[in-house]
Amino acid sequence: MAGNLTLDREALAARLREIQDVYRSDARPWVIGFSGGKDSTCTLQLVWKALQGLPEAERRKPVHVISSDTLVETPVISRYIDETLARISSAAREQGLPVTTHKVSPNTDRSFWVNLIGRGYPAPSRRFRWCTERLKIEPANDFIRSRVAEFGEVVMVLGVRSAESATRAQVMSLHRIKDSPLSRHSSLLNAFVYAPIEALTTDDVWTYLLQNASPWGNDNRQLSQMYKNASGGECPLVVDTTTPSCGNSRFGCWVCTVVQRDKSMEAMIDSGEEWMQPLLDFRDLLADTQVPEAKLRYREFRRRSGHVYFIDRTDRPAPGPYTLEFCKTLLERLLATQVELQRNAPPGEDTLLVHDAELHEIRRLWRTERGDWADSVPTIVERMLGRSLDWVAEDEVALGAEAGILLQEVCEEHGVPVELIVRLLDVERASHGLKRRTTVHSRIEEVLRREWRPLDVVVDERRRKLREEGALAETDGAVREPIPAPWLPFPEVEDAAS
Repeated sequence: MAGNLTLDREALAARLREIQDVYRSDARPWVIGFSGGKDSTCTLQLVWKALQGLPEAERRKPVHVISSDTLVETPVISRYIDETLARISSAAREQGLPVTTHKVSPNTDRSFWVNLIGRGYPAPSRRFRWCTERLKIEPANDFIRSRVAEFGEVVMVLGVRSAESATRAQVMSLHRIKDSPLSRHSSLLNAFVYAPIEALTTDDVWTYLLQNASPWGNDNRQLSQMYKNASGGECPLVVDTTTPSCGNSRFGCWVCTVVQRDKSMEAMIDSGEEWMQPLLDFRDLLADTQVPEAKLRYREFRRRSGHVYFIDRTDRPAPGPYTLEFCKTLLERLLATQVELQRNAPPGEDTLLVHDAELHEIRRLWRTERGDWADSVPTIVERMLGRSLDWVAEDEVALGAEAGILLQEVCEEHGVPVELIVRLLDVERASHGLKRRTTVHSRIEEVLRREWRPLDVVVDERRRKLREEGALAETDGAVREPIPAPWLPFPEVEDAAS
């Protein structure tokens, strides 16, 4: 169906017939992406209405309604979606429809807080939007793959519209199956895409929603009011990188820093949700770390790979992950924000910002990868939350606080980087007790390849090199290869993005 559409009675009937025809055409299960916003709500209502119009014997094929929970959703929206999914599930059972609901979330080791606070990933930006794939694409695609493994093929039903995303429209056109309303999924094998509202305008969507009651008992006028209370659109279920950004979205993550200001959350607070102000304050703290001149105040000058990369033809290092000390500050502020929300939020709001499993994983990463021999996470949690988790005893995983202090003193006395010795000790502990230790030498070599010198020494060497080449110039924003670490007689070659 091409062009814009006025959704009159005749056009609506044709749309419902097409949905019925596609549904009955094969045995492939449907997976409907549901974000709770206007487009996904319109899509689900149309599918629901089409299924109601089929004889009971013809509506046997399962329809899975999945909603993505990034674990950092705005609390008001999270509650709205939870309540809506519960109503959908209950109404489907009562009305005899083959519809089930599912929430998909990232694995703990891929969650936002584990990456940001545990590994030190900087707050997402337009140039490094690491959150979308880990928090949205992977969980949704894992669910789709599980249905493919069970049924062989699957049809994704998405509330995407050509009018909202030219890129998406182009991709769908490129993968369109001839003489079929379906497209092949751009990246998932044996997955197909059906977009029943692809040609609808925004006015079409709202007209349908406001003139047709929700079959699961929601109030679409409440949904309309939610849009009026804040700027921005909805954040669709994301299943590939062609889906439009949900930055500045009404239905998005409260930690989103892809945009400079979160006008949506500001508008929500102005419209009466003052208890959410601590969320905005924390989000703005993350946004402040992206100011170019302040980056090295919060971030390491080395990348996670251990190397130093410089902005093209300059002596300015391209900053790496957040420092461990700043990650400690972030954890303290996050827990303080959670406590304040729990104290001031209205009854029924979800004020849990970070889960216990995430705190355990953050602790593990700090202990095993970031040299936190003081074991700071239990101390911070006890101080901020007033309780202790069932922490795992890790006698052999990392140095204790006293051993760490002693190691610091010895390293300073001999002029050896303490982080280097900690890494070498980690290699030894990981190899201890193994019958074959053939990889230990390569692992030691990998540690020695990292850059361990202080920043001023590394920058001085960079300046000398640039002066010799006559190449010192203003940056063009590009990042180039690192200078070789001096611990080995030969240079390394590594991807600058790692």
